[in-house]
Amino acid sequence: MSRRSGILEFAVLGLLRESPMHGYELRKRLNTSLGVFRAFSYGTLYPCLKTLVANGWLIEEPGSSPEEALAAPLAGRRAKIVYRLTAEGKEHFEELLSQTGPDAYEDEHFAARFAFFGQTSRDVRMRVLEGRRSRLEERLEKMRASLVRTRERLDDYTLELQRHGMESVEREVRWLNELIESERAGRDLRGPGSGGPAQQDTTSGESGGLPRSGDISRPDSPDDTAT
Repeated sequence: MSRRSGILEFAVLGLLRESPMHGYELRKRLNTSLGVFRAFSYGTLYPCLKTLVANGWLIEEPGSSPEEALAAPLAGRRAKIVYRLTAEGKEHFEELLSQTGPDAYEDEHFAARFAFFGQTSRDVRMRVLEGRRSRLEERLEKMRASLVRTRERLDDYTLELQRHGMESVEREVRWLNELIESERAGRDLRGPGSGGPAQQDTTSGESGGLPRSGDISRPDSPDDTAT
């Protein structure tokens, strides 16, 4: 399995753990809630769903409305298929959530992992956050060393571009430091809906702390042909 397809399978299982969805709804959630999948098509999603069904992690069900199932053939469209997570699929997703290896720190995989931190235990969140910070600190050190070696040969615009890249990494490291500090203090980053101070979460194994994937969504993109 490629790294990219592995990330997609992880995200699909995570979204379907929240609730069953048909393919088009699932694609919209991936597009709008998880930026790493912002520009992918249903042609990419469909093989992934078939693989997950074949593995026994998802099941396909007809659309919830009998009227929809009858109307689809009359309109020349296929009836919607709803994908539901199986017990085996939930167990597999929980196994994936517990993994804290190097892949969890890489750019695309980290974004997907972070989106599901609300379903992840605090000790795993801490390991992933600290691993990501360590990876970025290594990257930042290399960028600084490269800039020292090459700055005399660079024109002003290329030099500014390199500085911009370094600043972006530095900002993420500061952000990670804040998240790690909050996790260590047991603070719930979501806090009450009134916008008051964040509430204390004293159970180290509980999920919570960071937003669920649905909490970071942007407005939906315009509808196209439903699947």
